Amino acid sequence: MTYISAQPVLTNDWDDICYPINPVWLTDLLPDYDIIATDRQQLIVGEPLGGRKTIFGIQSADYTIIPNIWIREVIDKVFGKNYTVQIKYTSTGEFSISIILSDGLSIGSESLQRSMIVTNSYNGKTPLTIQGQTFTAMASGGNKPGTSMYRAICQNGLMGWADSFGKLPDYQHWLEDKPKIKDKKQPVKSTQELRKIHHSRLTPELFQAQLFEMLAGQKKARPTLTATIYEHLQQRTMTKADEGMLKRLPIPVQLAKQAQERLRLEERILGASPSYWLMYNAVNHALFNARSSLTLNDRYKLDERVFHQLAASSFT
Repeated sequence: MTYISAQPVLTNDWDDICYPINPVWLTDLLPDYDIIATDRQQLIVGEPLGGRKTIFGIQSADYTIIPNIWIREVIDKVFGKNYTVQIKYTSTGEFSISIILSDGLSIGSESLQRSMIVTNSYNGKTPLTIQGQTFTAMASGGNKPGTSMYRAICQNGLMGWADSFGKLPDYQHWLEDKPKIKDKKQPVKSTQELRKIHHSRLTPELFQAQLFEMLAGQKKARPTLTATIYEHLQQRTMTKADEGMLKRLPIPVQLAKQAQERLRLEERILGASPSYWLMYNAVNHALFNARSSLTLNDRYKLDERVFHQLAASSFT
């Protein structure tokens, strides 16, 4: 089935995504019918501000919607008024929420702010994640989220893709052993697999208690491996041999063209020479601003692959 093309919309207002969202049971709509498809029992119906009621998806009976207001309440409890929010969302019911904090670091001449990135969806296409890790995996494994950075020049959040490795030699060793990806196709999880990594039967109280515990330790900044990689990418300028690199990255051709345009624009704005750092940001900007049939989950998966591929190239 072809997925609807969508372009992420940017907002700084929680209210744009904290609209009413509720299940509508098929048994209530069709009381005279026996519904055999057990994985299709409830419609996920939202009421976006100023819009019509929208059916975002059809889920199984044990699927629990995570309203964005639940996330907002926890964020407010953890960070109080000491944050700003930037949200990218689609008309198809997917959300990328960046919690931007006051502290940060410098990469070259740029100042970045520390942030937390939470994703959610009402269509089941993008799982609930904190810093790229699924909520269910973190809840069951006790993993702590990494950190991300917010880059104001292009209003994009950068995920801490290397943080889980801890030390630079461990990450470099993993990059060396990682099989080279020859094709540009991103493996796509089936709808059934996505439902498995999403959430089911969570009460508001249980969800918010677990999310609070995951985020409570994020108030204080700490050194991260990803920040070290950013600095390395910034110092690695592009040579003539690197000119065709964008074409070799695992992204669609049209997005590569948009990334090339963004790269040239940032070179002019910053008065800087092209670097691996600017290239990564150009791809990130294209991924999260372009109209595409890619879900937000797909875009983050591609962003992660691009980050690791550029990091691997920068160390050679």
